[in-house]
Amino acid sequence: MSNLHQFANPTRFLKMSSTLLPWVGALTGFLLVYGFWQALFVSPPDYQMGEAVRIMYVHVPSAYMGMLVYGSMAFASAIALIWKHPLADIAAKCSAPIGVAFTGLALATGMLWGQPMWGTFWVWDARLTSVLLLFFIYLGYIGLWLTIEDTSRASRAAAILALVGSVNLPIIHYSVEWWNTLHQPASLLRLDGPTIDPGMLPALLSLIVGYTTFYITILLWRMQKELIVRKIRALQILRSNQ
Repeated sequence: MSNLHQFANPTRFLKMSSTLLPWVGALTGFLLVYGFWQALFVSPPDYQMGEAVRIMYVHVPSAYMGMLVYGSMAFASAIALIWKHPLADIAAKCSAPIGVAFTGLALATGMLWGQPMWGTFWVWDARLTSVLLLFFIYLGYIGLWLTIEDTSRASRAAAILALVGSVNLPIIHYSVEWWNTLHQPASLLRLDGPTIDPGMLPALLSLIVGYTTFYITILLWRMQKELIVRKIRALQILRSNQ
């Protein structure tokens, strides 16, 4: 934990993040441009879905990021509750809008993908329902921060919700194995190797990494803004008490 606490100083974090942001942003731009170029012009059509398979290049990374961001929120919330790390609750709070956007995009593109695959935009199977639940948990987390004015109370309540909601992550991941669902099983992260066409891998992998660095970029930027807002608020309270 000593390594984590060295970044607890807001000034040190702002300096570090300002140094990292241009590099992470540039890497994100490169990965997204390369990934979407591969997805739109290089990767082959699917033998069943044809050109509609290109929805996968938005849907799969978005679904992955919806879970990754929530896992990061739960981890940061645990640090905030147990070790009182001053930046952990800020990281979790700033992650939530990014995570809900990714999850919403995964749901929307999944519906577009479901129509040609299943003949319907929505079915109440375990995978889709658990991802929809994740979307609502995100909204509930954001709602706690918006409705509770006291920062310390909002932080604690939101952190508890984040940790309780993390139970849904393994349910999402293993739902296609535990229950009979229409959603296909994993085709990329498998012990026996990917089962998708090798021509699709460059686009998919670069976009997954690109979405991840995009999350890091937006998270650092949002944390910087949140720290500035809290500093201004603290100065206003100090002046009003004088």
